[in-house]
Amino acid sequence: MSSAEEILDIVDEDDNVVGQAPRGEAYARGLRHRCAFILARNPTGEVFVHRRTTTKLVFPGLYDMFVGGVVGAGESYDEAALREAQEELGVAGLPRPTPLFKFLYEGGPRGSWWSYVYEVTFDLPVRPQAEEVDWHTFLAPEELERRIGEWTWTPDSLAAYHRWKAHR
Repeated sequence: MSSAEEILDIVDEDDNVVGQAPRGEAYARGLRHRCAFILARNPTGEVFVHRRTTTKLVFPGLYDMFVGGVVGAGESYDEAALREAQEELGVAGLPRPTPLFKFLYEGGPRGSWWSYVYEVTFDLPVRPQAEEVDWHTFLAPEELERRIGEWTWTPDSLAAYHRWKAHR
């Protein structure tokens, strides 16, 4: 099954499930769905940063300081956070990400999605998925802050990052 065919729960403004649709349809029609964002750090506090492949359905080729993605139909945010982090980082045995907060991201013509933000610290070698990640590195927090002004980031990850900083 392609990622566009993956079935998602469609939710209302209060994050209650009101239906289901394939991911491609949800994106095309701007249907509200759920996503998990995981800030992945190594033991020294550096943040995993990557550039998305140009084949991604949403925000292709942009930089991101979160791993994660959509929550599948019937899947919990917590289940999706662990699954997505392990898939995108290419690791097994990742500690369960710590849930922090949830917010509604209003993406304009792309729709909106409930976004649950997590963080995880781990000391495992990463092997990011080639289908998801064109380039990656770990950046010290001050270097990440500098790069925010220089690189083109996914707008939803920037919204999550600014909320994460305020939450700390």
